[in-house]
Amino acid sequence: MVSNTHVSRAPAPYSNPYLAGIGLGLVLLAAFVFVGRGLGASGGVSAVVASGLHAVAPEHAHRLEWLSGRLAGDASPLKEWLVFEGMGVVLGALLSGLLARRAMVVVEKGPRVSRRARLLMAFFGGSLMAVGAAFAGGCTSGQALTGGALLNLGSWAFMLMVFAGAYAVATFVKWQWR
Repeated sequence: MVSNTHVSRAPAPYSNPYLAGIGLGLVLLAAFVFVGRGLGASGGVSAVVASGLHAVAPEHAHRLEWLSGRLAGDASPLKEWLVFEGMGVVLGALLSGLLARRAMVVVEKGPRVSRRARLLMAFFGGSLMAVGAAFAGGCTSGQALTGGALLNLGSWAFMLMVFAGAYAVATFVKWQWR
């Protein structure tokens, strides 16, 4: 006889951060061995933006110095391997969340902030990160993981500033989690 009661299973525990870090290091090593380049996300996004802008306003796209280098020859974003890396990250995260029973749509916030304010703060923070990635010549994954693994002084300085900035901003936003 089959019961009609719904049995809810608890989510799987989070991965060990040390093992996850070793796994990430192995993925970075594999990227260098098989692709000849490190990891990064903003390069894939830039390729998609360059291709889209080239499709609607080719003259304008070629005038923008930060995009013109991505438009040599065929402007297809499918020529940039970082686009596929980004798609793999999204699909891998979804699969991991589903397998661990943690995939859900939720806005995490503290009791002192509204959902709308939390989303606005997240959008503002993400926008600052995008501008910072443009100024830094790469995103956090490209600068910190790839540049740090290559012992680039600028990448190490970048990461020190990321942590210093996070600690400074945390003082002003921690009220929302109390």
